[in-house]
Amino acid sequence: MRLPSSIFVSVSLFTAETTAALYLSSTYRSAGDQIWQGLTLLFTLVPSVLVQLTLTFIHRDLSRDRPLVLLLHILQLGPIVRCLEAFCIYGSVGRVEEPYVSITRKKQMPRGGQSEEVERQVGQAEGKLFTHRAAFARTSVIQAFLGSAPQLTLQLYICVLQQGVSIGRGTLMVISLLSIVYGALRCNILAIKIKYDDYEVDIRPMAYLCIFLWRGFEIATRVVVLVLFSSVLQLWVLPVVLLNFLTFFLYPWILFWKSHSPFPENIEKTLTRVGTTIVLCLLTFLYAGINMFCWSAVQVKLNDPDLINKSQNWYRMAVYYMLRFVENASLILLWYIYKTDFYKFICAPLLVLQLLVAYSIAIFFMLVFYQFCHPCRRLFTSSMTQGLWDCSSLLCLMCNSASPQNRPIGKAILEPPSPTTDKEPANDMAHDTTSDTTDDMPNDTTYDMLNDTIYDIPDETGNNRAGGINGDISHSVSCNP
Repeated sequence: MRLPSSIFVSVSLFTAETTAALYLSSTYRSAGDQIWQGLTLLFTLVPSVLVQLTLTFIHRDLSRDRPLVLLLHILQLGPIVRCLEAFCIYGSVGRVEEPYVSITRKKQMPRGGQSEEVERQVGQAEGKLFTHRAAFARTSVIQAFLGSAPQLTLQLYICVLQQGVSIGRGTLMVISLLSIVYGALRCNILAIKIKYDDYEVDIRPMAYLCIFLWRGFEIATRVVVLVLFSSVLQLWVLPVVLLNFLTFFLYPWILFWKSHSPFPENIEKTLTRVGTTIVLCLLTFLYAGINMFCWSAVQVKLNDPDLINKSQNWYRMAVYYMLRFVENASLILLWYIYKTDFYKFICAPLLVLQLLVAYSIAIFFMLVFYQFCHPCRRLFTSSMTQGLWDCSSLLCLMCNSASPQNRPIGKAILEPPSPTTDKEPANDMAHDTTSDTTDDMPNDTTYDMLNDTIYDIPDETGNNRAGGINGDISHSVSCNP
């Protein structure tokens, strides 16, 4: 059984960031900066409350008689208690005999075109640790993008205005950046485990390094661009932020409305329709917060029973990064045009070049990860580089067709079309349709994102297939010879 190190990292970042924020807010109070103090406390307490609610909801403490745990969550000490509980469970493994064990089946990565299923016994203690890991993976994402990302943006904005970095503010900024990158990394790992829940996923250290560099350059560049733009065009930063946020918040709901699907009822049995709506709104709120700063590896799909889009859509990712690159370049260009003598202490052209290069480096590490380091790249139905190349070719074709210089004139209009020319687009369209059909083909495993449970679904032959679990592990395996 693996050491719950991810839980320790999550709690350490949460505790360090909260402590640094409280200390920095006290210095703002001493200096008489009540606005900065209030915003610093706001971006600290709101995500902390959401983290407590998430842990309570996943562990179902409201339906259990645990008043002391609930009291500690009210005191904002829930993550520390959960971390101690996880390490106590880890230390007790092997000392007490398990009353029963569960058997899970996982497929191994295909080698030579074949994939073997491996059975594994999972004890009750290991199942509880899975639940703790799954809960802290989600709380790390919440803390990162609803707390650390706004906090880092605020503190960097204050540094630009005051033209200086204090020790307390610099410490909080470093911890916040690490928290955001770690939350984005956990989001990537969570997406891989959800999409490929039938397989035994083994993530190599090189994959972690690529994700860390990819997310680090991407998030740092985005934050710096937003801060520089807001420092010279304060009135325009709010429309830009609201447009980004509302676009990603409403996008899953628009797709859900267009699909004419019934309202999701399988999130939690104890929730009413109003409670389910609140949970879905919080989920899309978090999704919008992630996409404000970086690409969300977990794509929300409300018309799916799992609430997650398990297909790998390279075109959507390519469009996102193209538009985001253009947006960042436009914002930094507006800053360069409207900057004042306030920025005379820096070399503005060099800073613009560095930001554009940094975002390009982030895209480079993303390509390296998906092409060489992704643990499930053998299961991809299409190559990422080919998908990005096809998307860029499609955009170039659309631009050329819209250009008036490329319209046929004279003899080209009178000549009949060549049969060979007509046949090639049809083949390409058939190929794209086949690829899209394959990518959108649903898994026959249902994943409950909030309950962390995978239910067995009978396949076409009538046999039940046992799935793996990230949370509570308790299901039987039926083997038909």
